[in-house]
Amino acid sequence: MQSVTRRPAKMWGPSIVGYGSYHYQYESGREGDFMLTGFSSRAQNLTLYIMGGFSAFDDLLAELGPHKLGKSCLYVKDLDNIDHKVLRKLIRASVAYMRKTYPCM
Repeated sequence: MQSVTRRPAKMWGPSIVGYGSYHYQYESGREGDFMLTGFSSRAQNLTLYIMGGFSAFDDLLAELGPHKLGKSCLYVKDLDNIDHKVLRKLIRASVAYMRKTYPCM
């Protein structure tokens, strides 16, 4: 994640390690900053944050290996069971999308 974002790791709360950041603003006027990508080690699995979502990445997800999805969360039980090259492509594509869509830092 650090090599893709070219940003150092930063803690986002007590348990999430994030890389890079972007600025968002909703129509309601609410705005803030959040990480471009990151991860958190949870009891049941490793959570990888793919902030661009997954709708454009069906082909990569099909090649990734065993996983589950949330809105922007990729849940993986064991990193040894997924294709690391595919994961890097997925992170790279998501970060590129975020940088194109939002002001990034």
